[in-house]
Amino acid sequence: MIVRSLDEINDTDADIRTETWRSRRVVLAKEGVGFSFHETVLYAGTETSMWYANHIELVHCIEGEAEVTNDETGETHLITPGTLYLLNGHEHHTVRPKTDFRVLCVFNPPVTGREVHDENGVYPLITDEPTDTPSAAS
Repeated sequence: MIVRSLDEINDTDADIRTETWRSRRVVLAKEGVGFSFHETVLYAGTETSMWYANHIELVHCIEGEAEVTNDETGETHLITPGTLYLLNGHEHHTVRPKTDFRVLCVFNPPVTGREVHDENGVYPLITDEPTDTPSAAS
């Protein structure tokens, strides 16, 4: 069993900060559970364009409000607490938070924590063997 708090992640290499967002990676590929889980805050008044060509991402809003645009179709959705969006077709998308926008994110395949968005907003596919495999003794 893994028990972990956000306070344990603060200011570690699993606490990633950029100009437009902060993401605390709670569960990563090294845990060997088949997904990664992140708590992310996108900052009010910013704009972030992304494209997860190598991952499926589920984003569940727990606080704030943002507009997400499918850049391929132009379709825009208002995302508020209790609403999720699933990028099941690897859609190019842009997020425009109206307020600080706090979301819980699940990635499959899991990210390692070392990924950085490239010039197209893509995370590379990094496949590591898990180093922390849960066991009956843990």
